[in-house]
Amino acid sequence: MELKQYWIIIKKRLLLIGLLIAVSCLSVGLYSSYYAKPQYQASAKLIVNQYKASGSLLSSIDIGAINSTIGLIKTYKEIIRTPRMMKKVVEAYPELGVTYKELIGMVSVSSVNETQVMSISVRAESYRKAANVANAVAIVFQESVPMLMKVDNVSIMDQANPLEQQGPVSPNLKMNMTVAFMLALLLGIGLSFLLEYLDDTVKSEEDIETLLQVPVLSTVPLFRESDSREHSGMQFAARTGRENNVTFDA
Repeated sequence: MELKQYWIIIKKRLLLIGLLIAVSCLSVGLYSSYYAKPQYQASAKLIVNQYKASGSLLSSIDIGAINSTIGLIKTYKEIIRTPRMMKKVVEAYPELGVTYKELIGMVSVSSVNETQVMSISVRAESYRKAANVANAVAIVFQESVPMLMKVDNVSIMDQANPLEQQGPVSPNLKMNMTVAFMLALLLGIGLSFLLEYLDDTVKSEEDIETLLQVPVLSTVPLFRESDSREHSGMQFAARTGRENNVTFDA
């Protein structure tokens, strides 16, 4: 199938494709604007540096090299989101009003590549709550590291300010509309080709040759009603002309 044929198939069903795009974008836009709950995000940053041994057993061990510290950050990222750590946060800050399971779903931990900085990000229904939760997790984790790892190498570099006015990070109306448009466009094009594939009616000489495996010798042109009227008018005019030329002898 040539590129021109592809375009013909799509062109035949432009109305269907346009309808899918319109319905999808309208639905996503209405949901994002009126029904989806806004989510706010706040972050607290920790830095993992050369540690001070909290006991004499590890006082002679040096893991201050950057590569070793970065490898240790991967362990810390997993520890922060464990139920044990989240339960400690809930017990230390009951005013947050969340369970440890809800806390695990709210918290995400990331680190910038090749750095010693970790970012604890929290999403909540208000920026104040997100900031308070992020700060609480950071403080509890910093206090728990010496007991868990027998080292004291985590410091809070930056805390979230609950009094700041920040806009929601979701729903992102423009992003949602763009995704809905692209998905609806792809769905419409795919549906157009599927309908064309399922349509087994004969429409052209090429279809006959493909179906019967014989060459087409002749075709009957399409006869329209307008052609019939024009043909009748020409015949009537011809007869009228002949009658005008008839003479009668006395």
